[in-house]
Amino acid sequence: MARKTTARPRPQLIYVSAAVPAVIHSEPEAGGYSAEVPSLPGCYTQGETIDEVEANLREAIEGWLAVAHEDGAANPNARRKRV
Repeated sequence: MARKTTARPRPQLIYVSAAVPAVIHSEPEAGGYSAEVPSLPGCYTQGETIDEVEANLREAIEGWLAVAHEDGAANPNARRKRV
């Protein structure tokens, strides 16, 4: 009897946009602005203008999520190896 092979469907890549609240602080002594994303621990950035800090926030959030994905933190169902 021939073995039945079932091919897995190819995963599709989709892009999802989400709003992530950030807090922007004016830094009068240092000049410019600093920003943090409270829901992403350790996600901070800075910039000389609001436009620059917004662009830096996008980059910081993307970097934070990429590292979290690599570490498995973005997937709470991921099993971690015990050392």
